Amino acid sequence: MHNIIHIDEKWFYMSKRSENYYLLPDEEEPLRTCQSKNFIPKVMFLAAISRPRFDTQRTEIFSGKVGIFPFVTQEPAKRTSVNRSVGTLETKPITSIKKEVIKSFLIEKVLPAIKAKWPRDDLRQPIFIQQDNARTHIGIDDANFCRAATEDGFDIRLMYQPANSPDLNVLDLGFFRAIQSLTHKEAPTTVDELVNAVVKSFEAFSTVESDKIFLTLQTCMIEIMKAKGSNKYKIPHSKKVVLERYGQLPTRMKCNPTLVQEVLDYLSF
Repeated sequence: MHNIIHIDEKWFYMSKRSENYYLLPDEEEPLRTCQSKNFIPKVMFLAAISRPRFDTQRTEIFSGKVGIFPFVTQEPAKRTSVNRSVGTLETKPITSIKKEVIKSFLIEKVLPAIKAKWPRDDLRQPIFIQQDNARTHIGIDDANFCRAATEDGFDIRLMYQPANSPDLNVLDLGFFRAIQSLTHKEAPTTVDELVNAVVKSFEAFSTVESDKIFLTLQTCMIEIMKAKGSNKYKIPHSKKVVLERYGQLPTRMKCNPTLVQEVLDYLSF
């Protein structure tokens, strides 16, 4: 799975509707303000991540973190206020994410990040970007993307994620939830602070934990095979923390060859 990059979009909110605080007896309760709890400010991000790489001593070679990119724009302030003067550039969220916006981010941000960060030993090998089937996503044979993806000697291709299968994307499987929790600890109050908090949380997330999510992804694949393609299954617990403690954490999950043959027979039926 080292040559597959998972991408997806997610809204990150400035704050939650309710939060718990542990305060000292004489400590003041934090003040949180919002015009409406039903319309909490938010920013959408496009994240791209692949499986981390380690050597035989489990020393990190490649973090797998291609990047996380906010859908924001810079606009000059139309009038003077107590916070800024007229003409000052303000960061505004892009609220309408259309296909052309996704396409420009893929070509102008994701592809350059891949080419800059990808391990030099695998530059000539195919790299697959897995996206879901959202309407805003471009086709896998988009001419502009294919042209940009093959420049500089790279072979980068788009592929679709199976429909209605969120467990087959590591971002939905646990990565987004983890960095969302890290972001809330920063308590951002502006769009710029929110963007910085999300990017900081993305970079701070442990590559070891990220690698574990890829192992969970493999267990989900096995369960899907057992369910004959259905999503009626429970994500199994593999006791990865215990295995890691004893130095027995596998690099990949084993799949019964009999199960593989049963699935092949089922597909050909």
